[in-house]
Amino acid sequence: MNKTSAFVIYSIVFFAFFDLFAQLPVMSTFAVSVGATPFIAGVAIAIYSLANTFGNVLSGVWTDKVGPYRILLAGLLLSSASLFAYQLVDHPTTLLVVRVIHGFVAGLIVPAAFTLSANLTAANRQGKKVALTGSFVGLAAILGPAFSGILASRTSVPVVFSFVALYGIGVTLLTLFVMRSSRLTERLVDAEPTMASQGLQRDVFKAYVGAFLLMFSQGALAYLLPLYVEALGYDSRLSGTLLSTFGVVAVLVFVLPTNRLFDRLEPTRLAALGIGILGVSQVLIGNATSVMALYAVLAFYGLGFAILFPAINTLLIRATTRTNRGKSYGYFYAFFSLGTVVGSAVLGWLTIALQHKFTVTGVVLLGAAGVFGLFEQVRRRVWTTKSE
Repeated sequence: MNKTSAFVIYSIVFFAFFDLFAQLPVMSTFAVSVGATPFIAGVAIAIYSLANTFGNVLSGVWTDKVGPYRILLAGLLLSSASLFAYQLVDHPTTLLVVRVIHGFVAGLIVPAAFTLSANLTAANRQGKKVALTGSFVGLAAILGPAFSGILASRTSVPVVFSFVALYGIGVTLLTLFVMRSSRLTERLVDAEPTMASQGLQRDVFKAYVGAFLLMFSQGALAYLLPLYVEALGYDSRLSGTLLSTFGVVAVLVFVLPTNRLFDRLEPTRLAALGIGILGVSQVLIGNATSVMALYAVLAFYGLGFAILFPAINTLLIRATTRTNRGKSYGYFYAFFSLGTVVGSAVLGWLTIALQHKFTVTGVVLLGAAGVFGLFEQVRRRVWTTKSE
């Protein structure tokens, strides 16, 4: 992949996640401002993720049929249009309709973008490339909430989304004019032979589970951390800076020479390590009472995120080919969306103390890390036996 193509893909990924993270601080208050009850406001947030899941799956299927280039263009253009549609929202029902459309068309972008990136990247550089792509996810997580929160306080939520839409149109035009050559290059490359061994199928399954667990942890963190910070008696703004801390650490791991490790170490082992760090961090957050301790734990959490995200992407890429990678990435990001919903919903349902909810999340993640580690031990034993 040349530098120009890489820049375009990074811009697409940044737009997709910036769009997502910019919604977080303002959507619930916007829903209430147009007459929604607290329950409907919650539905407006959840229904986006549900529609996004369907968009992810169909994006993967369509990507394998017509190629990622066309799906990217459609997703970028329709997502930008749906962002402008918030200007028309003046009633809770209208909001829900716009949220469904926005969630679905936004779901078309990410599977196609990651599929195109994987198809244009050399096999021995997939881990590093995914890490660099992940850095733009981290930047979006840092900048998106801050941008929307500040601008919405000075203007309005529809104005915020209009600015995001304008950026989306710019990325659409950039993709249209720059990625044509990459599209032609991709067509000229013969499809790789279909791989369907049990080992590769297990790697795809592990990637899906890892995606679910990563966003299960994120959903739990997004739900529990603000409540926990408030319960400790700190200002609510501390939650935002804590989340930014984890994002900054993740971005640093992605862009520094540490990203070379993702091509050198076994991705299953890295996934187990990443999940384990997230699990330990969740337990530690529930026991941290000082600001410094919270910052330290969130930095540690960022390390786990930075290890897990490239590992599960590398697992998926290595276990798929050009002929089925789009569909696989569609399901992969559907598990992302599902994990976020389950993480917040299940913990909200549990009637236990906040500290214990962090512990439950941590125990689930640590148990999963143990299973991933066991998978790797079994794989190594089988490989050793076959070698002998």
